[in-house]
Amino acid sequence: MTIRRRLVSTLISVASIASAFAQFGAPATPAAPATAAPVGPSSDPVAQNLNLRFANGIVAVAEEKIITVADVMQYIGPLLPQLRNEAKTEKEFQERLEQLQDSAIQDLVDRVLIVKEFRKDEKRQIPIAYVENAQADELAERFEGDRSKFLAYLRSKGQTIRDYRKELEENIIFQYMQGQQRKSQSVVSPVRIETYYNENKDRFYREDEVHLRLIQLTRTETETDATLMEQGNMVLERFKAGEKFEELAKQFSKDLKRSKGGDWSWLKRSDFRKEFSEVAFDLKKGEAGKPILLPEGAFILFAEDRRFAGIQPLDEVRDQIERVLVQQMGRASQEKWLERLRRNGYIKHY
Repeated sequence: MTIRRRLVSTLISVASIASAFAQFGAPATPAAPATAAPVGPSSDPVAQNLNLRFANGIVAVAEEKIITVADVMQYIGPLLPQLRNEAKTEKEFQERLEQLQDSAIQDLVDRVLIVKEFRKDEKRQIPIAYVENAQADELAERFEGDRSKFLAYLRSKGQTIRDYRKELEENIIFQYMQGQQRKSQSVVSPVRIETYYNENKDRFYREDEVHLRLIQLTRTETETDATLMEQGNMVLERFKAGEKFEELAKQFSKDLKRSKGGDWSWLKRSDFRKEFSEVAFDLKKGEAGKPILLPEGAFILFAEDRRFAGIQPLDEVRDQIERVLVQQMGRASQEKWLERLRRNGYIKHY
């Protein structure tokens, strides 16, 4: 995920989006809470970096909204540990930090413009109940239902309840408007899908794969190799006599997938330990192998289905390609939309 996409996700409150989108009919995108605790500007080196860049504490003005160093710090705070871990040198950290700050400023500006765009249509309103539900959810989840903790948190931010509710409402608006843009780019023509497939066939190469079911007979203190093999051969004979491998797994297997009939889904050769891969990839569809005896027990492998190495057919990857193209179209459409909002809005960067 890019820095910009991670930044966008930090802006959105989980509670507010879940509440709002259940009503608007658009899919919610969970993300970190918008009200992440701010980092002290005087002692934190990242805040000091911002204060050096923006001596008066103001980074931008969008419409009537002043965006401050504190706003940027609150926004990027959840991402700083990951940024620090990924940077190999202090120089790389500082370069990526500046990119992160710039992206955060742009996103905060865009958020103001998006909210303004929503409010231009007087018919569009966020019902009070949505905001109240979001506030109740956050009070329960983030503050364990303790209103005194919630109020103390607001005081630490210098924020009133009215300011807080306005922020929740704008979070809902922000995600709703982005969702509307994505929905407008949800249809991809078959020709475009086929063109993408033909131009990117190497992306759809796959290794040999087997849809595996497995029965594990666990070794106990009293089990010998002979008794384990006897049990394994008995289960295998019942399978050959016509019983379903899935039902036998539910009855006899001791592995984690027992309740699912020993179903381990699709696995590549590289997913297996050597003792298993040699057996699994010799099986034809619908075949079970002889019991494999290992120190931990006996194992019976069953090939539910097989897929062989090569380029996957278009029909198998059509849905995957469609999702990729929808995302690409959505990003392009959203960027054009944002560029229009930026041209028509008042923005001043410091």
